[in-house]
Amino acid sequence: MDTIITVKQATMRFKVSKDKVDSLKEYVIRLSKRQLYFEEFVALDKVDLKVKRGDILGIVGLNGSGKSTLLKLISGIMRPTEGSVQRIGTISPLIELGAGFNVDLTARENVFLNGAVLGFTRRQMLERYDRIIDFAELEDFQDIPIKNFSSGMTARLGFSIATTINPEILIIDEILSVGDFKFRQKSEQRIQELMQSGSTVLLVSHSIAQIKKLCKRAIWLDKGKKIMDGEVLEVCDAYEAGA
Repeated sequence: MDTIITVKQATMRFKVSKDKVDSLKEYVIRLSKRQLYFEEFVALDKVDLKVKRGDILGIVGLNGSGKSTLLKLISGIMRPTEGSVQRIGTISPLIELGAGFNVDLTARENVFLNGAVLGFTRRQMLERYDRIIDFAELEDFQDIPIKNFSSGMTARLGFSIATTINPEILIIDEILSVGDFKFRQKSEQRIQELMQSGSTVLLVSHSIAQIKKLCKRAIWLDKGKKIMDGEVLEVCDAYEAGA
């Protein structure tokens, strides 16, 4: 199988203020007077990764280990401070709950907005619209602004849009932990359908049982470094023993 994602020596650094600032005005004044002091935080440190088409990759690690940062680099939301990220094919990222939604628009309007962002025409989204709403179980709420939705309803809509379009690369960050048991079951089943159709899936989850169930391969990140890369059970067992 061909390589669909290549990450080479990806490093991501952030500058974090060492001083507590209580307002934006104070921040701007102190910044203009060069009275703010920063320290460097390395979120990812020279990470290499290759993902082949059809891989189902789980990413494990404690909070702050760089999991979400790596997904954001792969999805193109951020660019690495050093190194490079290359990807081939259509990509559908589910990284932050409700990201990409306009909360003042209805569910119906957000379906077409998200479709446009992902590169689909209105006609293509019309063909998929009923399936999206049906999967999300929002038939009675499709013309209500999503600012009135619960987090579970928003999660269902986001997941349904991202997966109904059959992306070549699906990136999921903790989204499967949101919603009720029935929705989680449907989501897992949908991911398995995408796996069988050849989609490449990258999954971050604090549920190691979920990673073991859905993924074939896993990587373990710790403090921005890749500790291990291999068969999912081997990596997850090592992570649980060493975390």
